[in-house]
Amino acid sequence: MAKKQSKKTLKPVRPQLGDGVEILNAGSVLEDPITRTLETNYMPYAMSVIVSRAIPEIDGFKPSHRKLLYTMYKMGLLTGGRTKSANIVGQTMRLNPHGDAAIYETMVRLARGNETLLHPFVDSKGNFGKVYSRDMAYAASRYTEAKLDPICAELFRDIDSDTVDMVDNYDATMKEPSLLPTTFPNVLVSANQGIAVGMASNICSFNLKEVCDTTIALMKNPDHDILETLPGPDFSTGAELLYDEAATREIYSTGRGSFRLRAKWRYVKEGSLIEITEIPYSTATEVIMDKVAELIKAGKIREIADMRDETDLGGLKLTIDLKRGVDPDKLMQKLFRMTPLQDSFACNFNILIAGMPRVMGIGEILSEWTAWRMDCVKRRLYFQVQKKRERLHLLKGLERILMDIDKAIAIIRETELDSEVVPNLMIGFGIDEIQANFVAEIKLRNINKEYILKQTKATSQLEQEIAEMEETLGSPRKLKNVIIKELQQVSEKYGQPRKTEILYNVEEAEPEKEEDETPDYPVTAFVSNGGYLKKITAQSLRMSGEQKFKEGDSLAYSVETTNRAEMLVFTDKFQCYKSRLSDFEDSKASLLGDYLPQKLGMDAGENVLQVIFPGDGRGFVLFFFENGKVAKVPLSAYETKTNRKKLTGAFSDKSPVVKILSLGADAQIAMYSSDGRAMIFSTADLLPKTTRNTIGVAVMSLKKKAVLQNALSLEQSGIENQARYRMKTIPAAGALLREEDTREKQATFEV
Repeated sequence: MAKKQSKKTLKPVRPQLGDGVEILNAGSVLEDPITRTLETNYMPYAMSVIVSRAIPEIDGFKPSHRKLLYTMYKMGLLTGGRTKSANIVGQTMRLNPHGDAAIYETMVRLARGNETLLHPFVDSKGNFGKVYSRDMAYAASRYTEAKLDPICAELFRDIDSDTVDMVDNYDATMKEPSLLPTTFPNVLVSANQGIAVGMASNICSFNLKEVCDTTIALMKNPDHDILETLPGPDFSTGAELLYDEAATREIYSTGRGSFRLRAKWRYVKEGSLIEITEIPYSTATEVIMDKVAELIKAGKIREIADMRDETDLGGLKLTIDLKRGVDPDKLMQKLFRMTPLQDSFACNFNILIAGMPRVMGIGEILSEWTAWRMDCVKRRLYFQVQKKRERLHLLKGLERILMDIDKAIAIIRETELDSEVVPNLMIGFGIDEIQANFVAEIKLRNINKEYILKQTKATSQLEQEIAEMEETLGSPRKLKNVIIKELQQVSEKYGQPRKTEILYNVEEAEPEKEEDETPDYPVTAFVSNGGYLKKITAQSLRMSGEQKFKEGDSLAYSVETTNRAEMLVFTDKFQCYKSRLSDFEDSKASLLGDYLPQKLGMDAGENVLQVIFPGDGRGFVLFFFENGKVAKVPLSAYETKTNRKKLTGAFSDKSPVVKILSLGADAQIAMYSSDGRAMIFSTADLLPKTTRNTIGVAVMSLKKKAVLQNALSLEQSGIENQARYRMKTIPAAGALLREEDTREKQATFEV
């Protein structure tokens, strides 16, 4: 007999932490106040994103830009040849603790080949993609090469002269600049965008020469009108700027607003085509192509035979083939209205000033930059003064030696111990230790009168230079003159013509009303109590028999209207669905029709309360609630500027709705309560409320436990003795309903 094998259960092996090792609170959930969690976890992250990642500083750079450029500077790429981008990325990781992909993306944006900046800082070779293309991928870093562009000399001028603070990198193994001492307001010359936590920054680019001229003008006259020297932004993609003085002044003053940009195009008569050569900075060629294709598919643009992207090494070009007889100007006006060929650039001049984000206008930004640049110049001059003073001090000691060179030689020769040479020189000539060390280190061949005279000749010149520098340090006017001179040099050397053309007094064509090509013909709409809709033509109606409905369903009402008529469908979820009869297929009396909840895509469990055909929209909707209140809402309240099909909060949810009526003008209404009372009132006594979900006005006073049961137009009510139920004021309780006044009439509406 075979032995029965027992199954062994393997216990999970826990990691051995060692004898006596215990993890406190292991597996337990610790409660912590939300405020403390935010303070200790979220806020440091948020501040890190704002200060150290997303928002540029006064030099116009984010930390990632600054680390990359400084690394390239230290690699000698300002004057040397190009090197592999992968090499640059690897070296930058010593300063930037992020991955190589993020660093390389930063380089791509700064590269000449990408065309993101008016004045690129990276002289690139290879495929770096294009800013105006969404899908054009840049090559990997191992395939491209780069060096610093010559304009970077203005970023690093005098960086070794203590112009800016040098701080530790992330692991404290080397130093990096906190800011770059730019000699021009790069913060306005280079476009910059960043999204932080709870804030963002979006700075457009301006022409370098115009920015320099504006800065100089403001330094000379703080009341200078900025628009005179800085008419508008200048983008690397060119295009045309639609000038709006009021909007421009608002942006220059507050730092917020938007500029409108338009593509630049030309008509080629020989080929009957349009060539688009420049597009707004804020869009891409693929976005434009997709939008045009969408419009052609929807039948909204019929003038275009074909559109293709012919962008090559020569630059951007989108070509549009026109159909015969098409007016190119009218077509482009249409495309400007309907596609991103005309777009806007939203401005948000949010800049870090002393570690704090601030949204500033152009004048305030240039004022902050000027103050910061003056500090840089002061630090540079102070550094140079100290160096010159140190040099002058050494030359003063050398002058003492000149009085008796033989004595100096004798002291050095006769001193037995090396350590006593400097002290003996100090005693022999009355100089200090620094001067004595300098003399002692002079080569033997240079201990002659000619050499010493040559060296000491610079003493008077040094003294003069020190005096001039100290005078400049003490004079704000002279400091400004130094900055102005530097700005003039930068403008002359690197200034270039505007790429973005400014269009003044542009008359934009009024949007042409789109022709509604939906066929229009008389129809009759039948609405059932169960939420079914049938649209029957006049011809089909003449040939129809009895209307067919689902078992248990019946006709609510019918409306004579047209195929283009709009309709509002109110539901028990306090929503309104907008549609047109043309969205429904023509039906027959023998068919059930379209089920509205399914056709309109209503929510699960949502039912139709009422279908209204607003016609010309001049009337109003009456909502009758169980609590006896009535809301009078104009039909215009349900009009929307967009093509929204669903409106939430279509009426009040404070009390169940009993009846919804649509009236073209004020009329007499009969109301019925559950306790057998009725009353007649005029809708003219109610003031219309533009708010759709208004709770209404009390019209019928109800007894305890009584509710409003129904509401009808006076013609439908069948009330004979109307005077008995007509109330002089509202709210009113009404009168007990007599049997002869309980008949209702069926009505057919015409719209």
